Amino acid sequence: MRVLLSGYYGKGNGGDEALLATLLQMLPPHVTPVVLSGNPQETSLRYGVESYNRMSLLEIIKALRSCDAYIWGGGSLIQDVTSSISPFYYGGLMAIAQVMGLKTIAWGQGIGPLLRPQTRWLARRNFAGCVKVSVRDSQSSALLSNWNIPHILAPDPVWALASKPVPELADFPKSRIAVTLRNHQQLTETRLANLTQALVNLQTATQAFILLIPFQKSEDLEIAEQIKLQLTNNSQILCLEAPELLKGAFQDVNMVIGMRLHSLIMAASEGCRCFALSYDPKINRLMEDLQIPGWDLENIPDDVNLISQTWIDFYQNSDKLSSEKIQSLLDQTLLHQELLKTALTD
Repeated sequence: MRVLLSGYYGKGNGGDEALLATLLQMLPPHVTPVVLSGNPQETSLRYGVESYNRMSLLEIIKALRSCDAYIWGGGSLIQDVTSSISPFYYGGLMAIAQVMGLKTIAWGQGIGPLLRPQTRWLARRNFAGCVKVSVRDSQSSALLSNWNIPHILAPDPVWALASKPVPELADFPKSRIAVTLRNHQQLTETRLANLTQALVNLQTATQAFILLIPFQKSEDLEIAEQIKLQLTNNSQILCLEAPELLKGAFQDVNMVIGMRLHSLIMAASEGCRCFALSYDPKINRLMEDLQIPGWDLENIPDDVNLISQTWIDFYQNSDKLSSEKIQSLLDQTLLHQELLKTALTD
């Protein structure tokens, strides 16, 4: 069986690459994956899969005609807050696949926010036409229940991604704090300056080695470089491409301060304590589900000392997720795999 996988792949975003790697890990053995990508050559080389340009209609139609099934492969694909075009791109592809008679699956989805009536209408039609649907948060589940669409609710699939240790980390001190910030309009120069000074204070108080981890170089690397200039030599920017290594970077990390959703998921799954800086409802959903402390970007305190003292207290006194809780989340995540097995063998 040939299955076409569609998501925000090949765009240099570590979280979306982790979703693709997890999906490939979970596919039944009899399935041959075909991937729509922003960089087909790189995707083919990294994962050993057939890949087509996600922005070429001719290549998309060629890929669809060659496949038996189509999968929305995880993430917040269907939302109209950060992009009004995104739901029509993904929704349009799903609609074409359904018209062509492919078996369609929505896998590991985080739905919404959907503010426009037309995108809500398209999303409802798309999900209703799928043979199987799984979502990663309770709000997405509530929306589908309101639409009377059968589905499975399970934690984000990346919980189940197999991690690999990062060899160069062996040379760094064991007391580590990871930071994953990204470019965003609410992360103003003043807020970034305050956060950077608070990180300096945190490092002084804890003597921890700080890992600055860009999840998407185009959005994250410049910020990491600005922060690095203010820190002592007891810090390092760590750029990793392979999702398994990106997740492995959080092994033996004491604490993460993260804006990136999948940095928080990866860190928590590796037993790291998490403090969130939220720019998107999907971060808030995770914070609620796992009781992760943090601030919305627009509500970050103006007092640098308050920020740094909050982080110092968290570093010294907080508890990470228990191994039992992590195992429970991992077990629940495998429901996404069972869904694929059922949908692609019926």
